[in-house]
Amino acid sequence: MKTRTKSDLPAKLARGRERFEKWRGKQKTRTRLPEHLWSAAVKLAQEYGINRTARALRLDYGGLKKRTEATVSDVGPQAGAEFIQLLGSELTTVAECAIECRHADGTTIRIHLKGPELPDLATLPQTLWQGGQ
Repeated sequence: MKTRTKSDLPAKLARGRERFEKWRGKQKTRTRLPEHLWSAAVKLAQEYGINRTARALRLDYGGLKKRTEATVSDVGPQAGAEFIQLLGSELTTVAECAIECRHADGTTIRIHLKGPELPDLATLPQTLWQGGQ
């Protein structure tokens, strides 16, 4: 199994690893990571992936994942969002229906309507029967 060396890492990730190791080297006891290092880890994770970053920086995968997801949800869909103009034709929905009417004499009319606007459907059969007489 091949072990990953520092040279196998992208330059940014390698610099991040050095920064983390330098900070860890200065700590006498086990200390919580400062926020500026967590922020740097999140930025690296967004570029190189959570798993790869967590391994390179020797961080807890779950902790880095939570912080990365929290950052993404804070930013939300507004990041990079632009105004999109929708034209009227894109906003209209197409209505569709079929009507079947039987007259007392057995005559049947079947009408299939489709379009952005439908006529008053309650009066349609009456108008059709009267127009045929």
